[in-house]
Amino acid sequence: MAVAVVEERQLLKSLRWYDGFVIALANPGFLLGSLGYSVGDLGGWGAALLWGISAIVAVFINTIYSELATMFPEKSGGLALYAHEAWRKYTTLIGPVATFGYWIGWSVVLAVNGIFTGQIIQGAWFSGEPVGSPFGKGYFSTGSVEFGLPQAIALGLIVAVWVFNFFGARVSVSFGYLAGALLMVPLFVMSILPFINGTFHSSNLQNTIAATSKHVGIPGWQLAIVWLWLMCWSAWGVDVCATFAPEYKDTVKDTKWALRSAALFSMVVYILLPVAFVGGGTAKLISGYGYVDAMNKIVGSTTATDFFVICLVAAFVITMNTATADGGRALYGISRAGMTIKQLGTLNRFHQPGNAMTLDMVINVLFVLFVGNIFGILAASNLGYVLAHMFALSGYVLLRRDRPNWPRPIKLGRVWTLIAAVLALWSLTLTIVGFGWFEKAAGGYGGTKEKVIGVAVLGTAILLFFFRRIVQDHEMPHWREKTPTMPGEDVSTPAPAASVS
Repeated sequence: MAVAVVEERQLLKSLRWYDGFVIALANPGFLLGSLGYSVGDLGGWGAALLWGISAIVAVFINTIYSELATMFPEKSGGLALYAHEAWRKYTTLIGPVATFGYWIGWSVVLAVNGIFTGQIIQGAWFSGEPVGSPFGKGYFSTGSVEFGLPQAIALGLIVAVWVFNFFGARVSVSFGYLAGALLMVPLFVMSILPFINGTFHSSNLQNTIAATSKHVGIPGWQLAIVWLWLMCWSAWGVDVCATFAPEYKDTVKDTKWALRSAALFSMVVYILLPVAFVGGGTAKLISGYGYVDAMNKIVGSTTATDFFVICLVAAFVITMNTATADGGRALYGISRAGMTIKQLGTLNRFHQPGNAMTLDMVINVLFVLFVGNIFGILAASNLGYVLAHMFALSGYVLLRRDRPNWPRPIKLGRVWTLIAAVLALWSLTLTIVGFGWFEKAAGGYGGTKEKVIGVAVLGTAILLFFFRRIVQDHEMPHWREKTPTMPGEDVSTPAPAASVS
């Protein structure tokens, strides 16, 4: 009797730790995308201080995630998956909220950095073309958005990085090596050259936290916390190395070295680059156009700047490439865990989460076409991203208590449980203050509309969870689940619903 065998596609184990490091080279691009806004509010010294603090915190966070990643070596999804595993004993709603919060934080990177890259390209080579929102008229308008050359470039880049990732992680990482090599050039120009060629002037660096806080009407400490919250989407992004844990050839060693090397490299860049670039260039860096002027000032040659712009564009393409790969795997992992619709939990014939990455592409095309206030949307999306970290870090504490005997190929000392608890509380504090008052920062980008969008994303995650359980799985949602104490343990019967007295 013939038996039909259905092959279940799996993520391929084709990466080494240095591949993860290259993927995480997106982070300097994240820094550049927000640096100008932060300098405008905080001054050069104030911005450098807060960016440095954020990057140092990321080193501790990545160390914690190295243990969590090797606890679940076959599961994709990164920190959102760890949050789900830890919290589902208490509530199944954390998983979808953490995943969609984490995903939208990465997803909007495509639209934001795509437009920012378009501004850099236009400022260097096509200054006569329509600039589009928010600086002027475009070729045409789509409601409140003026569609200019930067928006057109953004759409092209969004589609391009989708193609790179759709055809396999190896293709994407190979491109990342080329772009990563080019990235080293502008990093040198921005972080080191001003100290060597004499263009660095400390007079460009100021601490304007007190002046800005007085102008916007909130205390200086509150403005600083708002910016520390806004910086999380960039400085903490080195967690991306954990998302690829199932795809490393040696899950334990490669995950460990990818996470730690990426965090330490990022920390150095985040401390050094704001000081050098602002001191050597200018404090007026808000748009991509300002970056071209600053690089002209540092290198003193338009021809050299042209080459550096090419390298800088490569850096931003890395950020978009990484965002597509990471966000897609987050949705894939949580779908495989039964927390959102089944369609996001499938792999294409190249063993990539094609449906999830395609959703990413479509959402960002819509952002570019119809959302004028991109930085406001980025700020709103940070709500879910920082909450995802909070749930994962507190989940580390829960897993230490609830699964003490679970295999931990990387097991940190007991003090790390306390560190994780403190960082979870810190994430919650940042969320409360940052989301409450982010419209006071970055020149007033964002407000009630953006806050509603941020909350709506998390609400959509809950609705899709119910759709999966009721419509696709044909079962009533259970609010808690039994969790295994060891791998392979049978816990198929859901935990009883909590009684209400």
